[in-house]
Amino acid sequence: MNVTEELAKPISQELLNGPCPARLAYTGRDGGPRVVPVAFWWDGANLQVFTVVKSAKVAALREDPRVAITIDTQGQWPPRALLVRGEATVEVVDGVPAEYVEAARKVTPAEQMEAWEGGVRALYQRMARITVIPIWAKLLDFETTIPKAVEDLIVQHTAGAAGTAEPR
Repeated sequence: MNVTEELAKPISQELLNGPCPARLAYTGRDGGPRVVPVAFWWDGANLQVFTVVKSAKVAALREDPRVAITIDTQGQWPPRALLVRGEATVEVVDGVPAEYVEAARKVTPAEQMEAWEGGVRALYQRMARITVIPIWAKLLDFETTIPKAVEDLIVQHTAGAAGTAEPR
């Protein structure tokens, strides 16, 4: 299945447009792995994350644009996770982009949103827009899709059980 088809699945769309934050993984400038929770905006083709222009992740992504993202449900059964790998581009933009506010709206309680937005608009004159272009994606909904290693184990177990069954 290709990336576009995987991201177009209804559960993928729920995760991309829902209230769950993402976890962005990248390689730090010291060569070590980093994972940070982020609010994000899905524009229909790419994920966008916004941050401080001089943040460590901006510097690191300019050196090595490879990223991985997971968006998953919390406290829901069965668990659902969308895994994405991609390339990040960084662009410095003036002011506070509307997409940043909308991304925050997904994860910020409604009663706190006005104060949050006022504080952000007063603080940021510029922001870094990190655009993640997906090059690989996999949805794990544990109903129609499961991790490949688990799938292989089930096949192995089923084949082994079939080979050891006693004739009737």
